[in-house]
Amino acid sequence: MVAEASWIDVQGALAALERLSSEELEEMYCGRLGDQSVPDEVRLPSRPETGPVARRLVLSVLEAWDLHQHLEAGELLTSELVSNAVRHAAGRTIGLQVVRKPGWLRVEVRDSSRALPCMILAESKPANERGRGLRVVDDLADRWGADLLPRGKGVWFELKVREFRERH
Repeated sequence: MVAEASWIDVQGALAALERLSSEELEEMYCGRLGDQSVPDEVRLPSRPETGPVARRLVLSVLEAWDLHQHLEAGELLTSELVSNAVRHAAGRTIGLQVVRKPGWLRVEVRDSSRALPCMILAESKPANERGRGLRVVDDLADRWGADLLPRGKGVWFELKVREFRERH
């Protein structure tokens, strides 16, 4: 009976999340995503409109952390990972996490699929065709990869961050 009640609660929470507009999602998560004291992901509905929301959330974190030199790459790479998760994972939600470690910025997108991404190394397709996302990630990120999780996978990229020390 308890398991059934918690399943109903989870389903209700998912349905509520899916009803939120892009603006409501941004408002709800804007400050939370960059809060390193709570190293947790934010859950976003797996739908095409989530890409722009995720990009804006990551941009707001990078701006708050004064990582302006990484705005363009961070936005593009986030877009690629979120698009792949929405297009290929078929789950109801995706997770987004931004973490700053000494010398590195890491953005991870989690989904419910355990199928690991693979980069197609065939000849380049015209710019308007799909299938070039991981090539872009490979070209722009300093490191990237995918990890199997107990319930799905996480695909991530990392960018090197120059740490400035204050002079006394």
